[in-house]
Amino acid sequence: MPAPNAAAMEFLLTRRSRPAKTLTGPAPDHEALMPILSAGARTPDHGKLEPWRFIVLEGTALTRLAALVEARGVVLALETDKIDKMYRQFADADLAVAVISAPKPSDKVPEIEQVLSAGAVCLSMLNAALASGWGANWLTGWAAHDCVFLRDGLGLSETESIAGFIHIGTETNAPPERPRPDVGAITEWVGA
Repeated sequence: MPAPNAAAMEFLLTRRSRPAKTLTGPAPDHEALMPILSAGARTPDHGKLEPWRFIVLEGTALTRLAALVEARGVVLALETDKIDKMYRQFADADLAVAVISAPKPSDKVPEIEQVLSAGAVCLSMLNAALASGWGANWLTGWAAHDCVFLRDGLGLSETESIAGFIHIGTETNAPPERPRPDVGAITEWVGA
């Protein structure tokens, strides 16, 4: 019989992301952020390829990215509210970690497994931030898919992409619980 970790299970069954727009400072400093990054790096990684990396965004970097979002939104002729929403994601943040999906050439590990590993990094990091007492949210948005923003704003190569921006800060308002999936309705049991 396994030895359950009741506290960890309770956390996972009740965890709740915090909307990034409700987060404020202070954000974790470098020392407080390292265990969160370390938890993300413990994600399953078939072949030990480390097909992801982190860019910690703070201060003027966030201001610079907000300005780039605004400029790119105009060039792309996006609706004003769509530009503003993405702009606010950076302009209002105190700290965000860009999780970069960086697949490596491999005969043994398909690229999709490496991309999924980067997504798992995002969830691990999000849960680690929440477990550490911070408010946190995993976001993307249109800029995460704009090759010019990725290249000019974050220095990504053509083979890299954004798995997510993990916003971390001090929680100001706990959101109400939202409806969750009916696990019975989405689960199929196959015994033979």
